[in-house]
Amino acid sequence: MYFANITLIFLFSATFAFGQIELVNPSFEDEPADATLPSGWWKIDRETTPDILPGFWGVYNESSDGNSYLGLITRPNRTWECIGQKLSVALQKESCYMMSIDLAHSDTYAGYSSPTKLKVYLSSKKKKKEQLIYESPIIEHEDWETYKFKFTPEKSMQYLLIEVYHDDVKSKGHEGNILIDAISPIVLCNKA
Repeated sequence: MYFANITLIFLFSATFAFGQIELVNPSFEDEPADATLPSGWWKIDRETTPDILPGFWGVYNESSDGNSYLGLITRPNRTWECIGQKLSVALQKESCYMMSIDLAHSDTYAGYSSPTKLKVYLSSKKKKKEQLIYESPIIEHEDWETYKFKFTPEKSMQYLLIEVYHDDVKSKGHEGNILIDAISPIVLCNKA
């Protein structure tokens, strides 16, 4: 127990000494496969079946970082995909943070080829979307682009969730995709 407490204190201190929180597997490095969660991530919704790309569903874009990346889709049955992970330390209420994420789109994703957007949430619970901290524009480009954003948690939260979305999903369904890679560490705004 003593060792565990010392380890937690060290991790917490080291994280804020360097002013950043590293995600587990932020570039979704894993063996490419369809309907497979990349290591370090879990699905939020029952119908989430993310794809580790390239090489499946007609998607062969190169990655922006490492060898693989994530593909999420929206469906005509009004469902969409969302994954998440627990951060090594909680983000503190009313502190300013920054991060970035690389996004792209595939025109050849096995029929799920319409453009979509990304939503990023924080939560204090594993599978609950509590605070929307970022919503990208509709991503139509096939080349990777980096999107940077700042956010301030409304309360202490330790879960990060990423979701593909389109405004048409709830009303009439939408067959779309988004490609995700290279999520940066989360840094304090005054450390950037």
